[in-house]
Amino acid sequence: MAWCQTDCIEKPLCAAFRKLGTCVGQNPWLFLLVPLVVSVMIGTGFHFFADNESNDIEYQFTPINGPAKLERKFIKEHFPTNDSEFFSWLRLYAEGSFASFIAVSKDGNILTEAAFKEILIVDKNVKGFQIYDHGTAYNYSNLCAKTGATCSSNALLDLLNYDASLVEKTNISYSLANRAFIANTLGGVELNKIGTAIKKAKAFRLRYQLREDDEENKRLSLLWIEKFLREFPTALARSTHIEVSHFTSVSRQKEFGKNSKRIIPFFSVTYFLTIFFSIMSCMRFDCVRTKVSVAALGVISAGLAVVTGFGLLMYCGMSFAIDTANAPFLILGIGVDDMFIMLSSWQKTKVHDKVEDRLAKTYSEAAVSITITTLTDVLAFYIGIMTPFPSVKSFCVYTGTTVLFCFVYNITFFGAVLALNGRREASNRHWLTLRKVERDPKPDKSKLYGLCCVGGSYNPESGAESEHPVYFFFKKYYGPFLTNRWTKAIVVLLYTGYLAGSIYGCLHIKEGIDLRNLAFDDSYVIKFYNDESDFFSEYGPRVMVTVTEPVEYWNSTIQDEIEICMGRLENNSYVDRELSASWLRIYVEQAANKSIDIRERNAFIGNLSKVLTSIPEFQQDIELSEDDMDIRASRFFIQIVNASDSFNQKNMLIELRNSVKECKIPLLVYHPAFIYFDQFLVIVTTTVQNIIVAAAAMLVISLLLIPNPVCSLWVTFAIASVLVGVSGFMAFWGVNLDSISMINLVICIGFSVDFTAHISYAFVSNDKTDANERAIDALYTLGYPILQGALSTIMGIVVLSMAGGYIFRTFFKIMFLVIFFGAVHGLVLMPVFLTFYQACGNQNSGPSNTHDSKENSQNRNAHNYLQVHHSKENRDDSCELTELTKL
Repeated sequence: MAWCQTDCIEKPLCAAFRKLGTCVGQNPWLFLLVPLVVSVMIGTGFHFFADNESNDIEYQFTPINGPAKLERKFIKEHFPTNDSEFFSWLRLYAEGSFASFIAVSKDGNILTEAAFKEILIVDKNVKGFQIYDHGTAYNYSNLCAKTGATCSSNALLDLLNYDASLVEKTNISYSLANRAFIANTLGGVELNKIGTAIKKAKAFRLRYQLREDDEENKRLSLLWIEKFLREFPTALARSTHIEVSHFTSVSRQKEFGKNSKRIIPFFSVTYFLTIFFSIMSCMRFDCVRTKVSVAALGVISAGLAVVTGFGLLMYCGMSFAIDTANAPFLILGIGVDDMFIMLSSWQKTKVHDKVEDRLAKTYSEAAVSITITTLTDVLAFYIGIMTPFPSVKSFCVYTGTTVLFCFVYNITFFGAVLALNGRREASNRHWLTLRKVERDPKPDKSKLYGLCCVGGSYNPESGAESEHPVYFFFKKYYGPFLTNRWTKAIVVLLYTGYLAGSIYGCLHIKEGIDLRNLAFDDSYVIKFYNDESDFFSEYGPRVMVTVTEPVEYWNSTIQDEIEICMGRLENNSYVDRELSASWLRIYVEQAANKSIDIRERNAFIGNLSKVLTSIPEFQQDIELSEDDMDIRASRFFIQIVNASDSFNQKNMLIELRNSVKECKIPLLVYHPAFIYFDQFLVIVTTTVQNIIVAAAAMLVISLLLIPNPVCSLWVTFAIASVLVGVSGFMAFWGVNLDSISMINLVICIGFSVDFTAHISYAFVSNDKTDANERAIDALYTLGYPILQGALSTIMGIVVLSMAGGYIFRTFFKIMFLVIFFGAVHGLVLMPVFLTFYQACGNQNSGPSNTHDSKENSQNRNAHNYLQVHHSKENRDDSCELTELTKL
């Protein structure tokens, strides 16, 4: 008895599409022109592209409600910066406005007179960069962030008094010099024997901080930074001792913004390749039956869907993130795959039937197939909207919506193309000249004449077109070879190795997006990031430890609690306890030295400014109430070390936040970099959540498609197997688990279903008693279509492998892994594994059935399902196939 029936869905859907096919066949020009007009009208939404383009890196690639954003809001409110008088870049709640350069010694030691002479030349040139605004000249000294009356300066240059001749004569203490943390200035440091002074260093970093205290200064600072970016490459025209890299507060954003412009040329290449592939797939040596023009218009149909879907969303004001630029490449592949389904069903119809009847039959079979395919794809994309990353939401909304339009254009525009082509074929006209040609070749004419001027052949037995010989390769050679017991043993061994390697890769995958990967490979920021990583990665951010509520600082018990909390933080393996800074410690110590009693509120508050006058920056770490009688909030600092990669940054952030949660004093830890570190905390859980939801949905779909629960579980197992393989090999291919790759992992599930579910159905719907024979028949029916579908999808994204940006290369890498592993599972692993479960067969036939009834049942199940529930990877050689199944 049947375990599962889907007629309640299939039958009315088939009937509806049959009516639509008849309507399209009768009115092809209407269904051809209306989509064109709609595309032109809605496509004008691209006028708003600039308004909807959202390239804000922080917004797009960090969690929307990340804890660090709330922490930053608190710091900004309670500890505003003072750029014009008491500037301290360690106390900034954001990166601020700045320009910077790193000088790396060519000789291995930057602390030489020759190297510093060149550094001072660069410094002088930078400070001399001048901008003009409304006739007024501004240079760095006019716009710099100030400490007192002078620009915020570099501690090492201050120590040397900007005299290069002193660098080799000065004993430079490693940790602190002139009360500034010099380790952020010198990199690649080698200490003397006793470890107290710097003997050599490989790199020197200089930073030019600009004012942002009002809108006018922000605007002028931005103009100066743009001047810096234009002129800096010539600031040191000839250098013999140093190599210089540069960076600014707007560099990352500017370079990231160039991605969308640089990817545009790849669209034309992709469309050319896809049209070429489609034409070659549909080309025949029959000037009437060839589908060259149909294939080209099928690609155009997918392009119209992109124009319409994107234009509509831009009219609606949906933000367009840069990773959404990957979507047209993927949609093109999906649209072409659906085109192959329509063509394959069209070619199975009888050539002498009326066009509307042929199209009605095509729709009743293929349109249901692409409906199911569309639903699975759209479901996978819309599940991605649940993520906290706006870039992922943008990609999923644009792609899911455009896939829907791709479906609509396939059953309207492309259906009209098939109908018009059918009329041409019915009158036996040439595909290019549209002139009538002879059906039968003349013996006195050449072969070239026969190719160009004779056409319209078909299979007289079936009344349809001829079958492609590749199908017989799977039937006579590949299928028997794969089902050989020794081949099966080898497949199992190879799969064991695949699974072991994939699991190993999963355990070593890195998390989070590296900010340097947001720029193209030839960007100047890459060199700066590399220098920073090579020479300044040992010492990480200087983290604020903030008391968020008023407490009785004068109370010794409270002071002890604060010290316990600070001690807990300082004992962390990621913190250098010797480099902490606490205004409370200094205050208590100096008050004791001066015999000042601060154990009472008024005395504690009243003596603050007197005792801490020698350290004015500490005054920025205390927020007094309006009546100056209470401390509303205060902050201390700890120094992070050895947290240069995503793994350590994630662990560091988790440990610090857990430590402050254990404190009785209300504390938070914050640094601007934590905005980006927050992605490490949610990327895995979010990815797993999306995958589980998507996998559960696909399991339900497979249970509906495959009338055998055990085989449905095999499909689910295959989905999990592909997912593990893609995740593991991501690590081997240098791809991190981030918001970009997370998109593709969700897509992976949808594509895995397409490769495996229908092989399973072809297997279980077959009435043969021998499992090997059922596997061979399934490969015969679906082997070449799966291969063709995989190639067509890869063709749509292959040009991204040549892109100079991480975002686009990552998309190609993961999609290639998805398609490759999915095809291998569909063509190799699933057929083998299904043969191990003999009971996974057709439950419809009983022992009393005759041979004829079995054969009829087999033909009916295989033919109907494989035409109706054809996946988008289940491609025929759409132009040369007559019947999908003759079992």
